[in-house]
Amino acid sequence: MTHILAAVAWPYANGPRHIGHVSGFGVPSDVFGRYQRMMGHDVLMVSGTDEHGTPILVQAEREGVSPRDLADRYNRVIVEDLQGLGLSYDLFTRTTTRNHYAVAQELFRTVHRNGFLVPRTAMGAISPSTGRTLPDRYIEGTCPICAYDGARGDQCDNCGNQLDAIDLRNPHSRINGETPEFVETEHFFLDLPALADQLGSWLQTRSHWRPNVLKFATNLLDDVRPRAMTRDIDWGIPVPLPGWENKRLYVWFDAVIGYLSASIEWARRSGDDDAWRAWWCDPDARSYYFMGKDNITFHAQIWPAELLASNSAPGPYGVLNLPTEVVSSEFLTMEGRKFSSSRSVVIYVRDVLERYGADALRYFIAAAGPETQDTDFTWAEFVRRNNDELVGTWGNLVNRTASMIAKNFGAIPAAGELTTADHELLARSRAAYGVVGDHLEHQRLRQGIGAAMRVAADANQYLSQQAPWKESDPERKGTILHVAAQVVSDTNRLLAPFLPHAAQQVHETLGGTGAITDRPEIREVADLDGGPAYPVITGDYSRTTPWAPQAVVPGTAVPPPRPVFAKLAPSVVDEELARLE
Repeated sequence: MTHILAAVAWPYANGPRHIGHVSGFGVPSDVFGRYQRMMGHDVLMVSGTDEHGTPILVQAEREGVSPRDLADRYNRVIVEDLQGLGLSYDLFTRTTTRNHYAVAQELFRTVHRNGFLVPRTAMGAISPSTGRTLPDRYIEGTCPICAYDGARGDQCDNCGNQLDAIDLRNPHSRINGETPEFVETEHFFLDLPALADQLGSWLQTRSHWRPNVLKFATNLLDDVRPRAMTRDIDWGIPVPLPGWENKRLYVWFDAVIGYLSASIEWARRSGDDDAWRAWWCDPDARSYYFMGKDNITFHAQIWPAELLASNSAPGPYGVLNLPTEVVSSEFLTMEGRKFSSSRSVVIYVRDVLERYGADALRYFIAAAGPETQDTDFTWAEFVRRNNDELVGTWGNLVNRTASMIAKNFGAIPAAGELTTADHELLARSRAAYGVVGDHLEHQRLRQGIGAAMRVAADANQYLSQQAPWKESDPERKGTILHVAAQVVSDTNRLLAPFLPHAAQQVHETLGGTGAITDRPEIREVADLDGGPAYPVITGDYSRTTPWAPQAVVPGTAVPPPRPVFAKLAPSVVDEELARLE
């Protein structure tokens, strides 16, 4: 058994999440985590809502509410949506807990004490009309590196490079369009040049990463500059040094520390305050960070740099493990357009869950998501995959197998003498555990679910060829349906990480009892250190079924089945496209 940390990107709590978000961080991390639990590993899957920074502050001002009220509202929305999608977090928390404040400030003190956070004078943007600080994210202009018109003052989403607002060409405020004024201000900078050699040496050992991620991370070393880790805003974690109390930690400095603080919170809630160390301080533990490609910079450079700086002379948390792998997905577009909540080019997770269910969305993301290249979501393709693959292949196999068993035997029949065709199908079904498992071990969801679905397709072909409805010999008919039931059982385990809700229904369709997949739950908890209460996602996943064939038991009662998946009408495409308009 290995301790495996699944560190999942923190969704920003300034609005509900859309399907592009969960295609990058949500479903891939959950499929991986569920598979690793089935393999018997000790998984700790953590995340939460990211609640500091400028966008929440600005939006709260527009709505006439406090930043905390806004964060509270969307924290609950996001918690409900991700739990409904079935994401099996051990703890999904938030960055406004007192525990997170304490951990982020402690790591800041350690990195500062070790000499890697240095004060420097920088040019900060001011709004001419209000005299207030204009944060980097609210300045847009032309990228000085790739000439993209729409780069932000802290990062260009087109080329991925970090920027300084003053370097933008034709900068303007996203709030009111005015040209900002730049004045001197003092901030703490993370001394990335001093850590560049260590970062480079570490990246050279990451040869197993996805090529696009490793290339991007390595290219970042070509232009390493100190990066400001504090901000002149009111909403955030105070800098824990005398004379700096009015400044706040940069939201990306504190957000990545959330992986550590969430692990510590989970341990404290478990009754063993040091339990988190098995995932963070044991060199044999493995850690996988899941996100979209726009976050590679922070997970392949900034966070490892913070860890290296802390580890140079460890503080109370000791020597902390660097990421085993940064698992970054590309972007999901929609009907040929980039997702944009502000332009209503968006499909919210909640809407898909309410209209089509969690597993239909999970299946699309796994089978056609933006794993290593940008992918376009279209309603026509969503309906086709649901109807042809989920309903037509997998649902059809389950239904026809259970229906024939229920009608002819009422229970799983015993197997007689097996033919070559029987042996071949059972062999392919058993071999698929290794094939699908290898894909999931390397986060290849598309190939993994494709291999599992091929077993289902083979079983459908087997039933058509063997035609048990025509078989006059009861023993041979029973043998065919016993083999089909075994392959349905095997395929259901192969698909359980992808389709946890359907997996339970299929398990019960074949007469199974108990849970084959455990579901996450929402709990209302008190802040451990006296702050306001809040909802978390958590669960007990100790009963997870193993990643191995389990023989079906003859005599197990099989009732007439009900459909596992619902076929979608062609009119769904026009209805959804009309909603977008």
